[in-house]
Amino acid sequence: MTTEHDARWAAIQARDPKADGQFVYGVKTTGIYCRPSSATRLPRRENIEFFDTPAQAEAAGYRASKRAAADRSQVAAQHAQLVANACRHIEQADVAPSLDTLATQAGLSPFHFHRVFKAVTGLTPKGYVSAHRSRKIREGLKHPHSVTEALYDAGFNSNSRFYESANQVLGMKPRDYKAGGTNSEILFAVGQCSLGAILVAQSTRGVCAILLGDDPDKLVRDLQDQFPKANLVGADRRFEHVVAQVVGFIEAPALGLDLPLDLRGTAFQERVWQALRDIPLGSTVSYGHIAERIGAPKSFRAVAQACGANCLAVAIPCHRVVRSNGDLSGYRWGIARKRQLLERESKS
Repeated sequence: MTTEHDARWAAIQARDPKADGQFVYGVKTTGIYCRPSSATRLPRRENIEFFDTPAQAEAAGYRASKRAAADRSQVAAQHAQLVANACRHIEQADVAPSLDTLATQAGLSPFHFHRVFKAVTGLTPKGYVSAHRSRKIREGLKHPHSVTEALYDAGFNSNSRFYESANQVLGMKPRDYKAGGTNSEILFAVGQCSLGAILVAQSTRGVCAILLGDDPDKLVRDLQDQFPKANLVGADRRFEHVVAQVVGFIEAPALGLDLPLDLRGTAFQERVWQALRDIPLGSTVSYGHIAERIGAPKSFRAVAQACGANCLAVAIPCHRVVRSNGDLSGYRWGIARKRQLLERESKS
């Protein structure tokens, strides 16, 4: 009976590139580790041990050889291309492709493809399909089509399937969304923090806006522009607790912010926003790094635009993205606030 180790050894002997990313092997006699398809001299089987990830190999005391380091970069580029192809297939398909279909096209097992897709985009394949459908539905409902036409254009093959998930996709009933948010209720409150005026708003799905500025009235107008026909309701005492959590996070970032968020963006924007949420407290990255992280290395300008479209200040930490030379760049709520946030986080 063939064991997992036998299968992995066979992949090493065949230098099978399809096994790259599934495991690495360490060579006891040299102290280095390699990917399965590495062109290095084939070691004796008794001199190797297997690890699921490079991090595990490094924790065991192995180091990446120069060839292995280059291999990792090559694998990352291969994965980014595979995921980019899968995203295009999802976006162009009339019916959402299954995980098995996407994995087969990528030449990977469903489990491995799922792991690679999430590592590159920050979303599962199913999550990406949902985000893409959400964008198409939102775009369709802005035009003079019926709700039924919009949902079929977005890939739903039945009314019932769409209406079952309408609240998750749109945050409200589809006819209410088409009418500019009519009948939806959004709680909001305006207060003060060390960064100036702050507005926090919440839909039935979660916090949908955190706005910063100098003029409280302008923040309310911005919220009205975002939800032109929603029923905006001044906060009650329960909601004031949510506002206090946001303000507390701004003043003391180490406290963290654990609130449900109502994200409303395109599939690309949501990939960027998820990548931003993965940036550790006190760290900064470049727009190019985020573009590479989501599998679109040439889209750093689009990444910057997605940061500018973020309506959830601090909860989606676009302030942690800087230029490649480390300089601060544009920030929707002002460079001075961006600098204050970064300085505060660096001391946490």
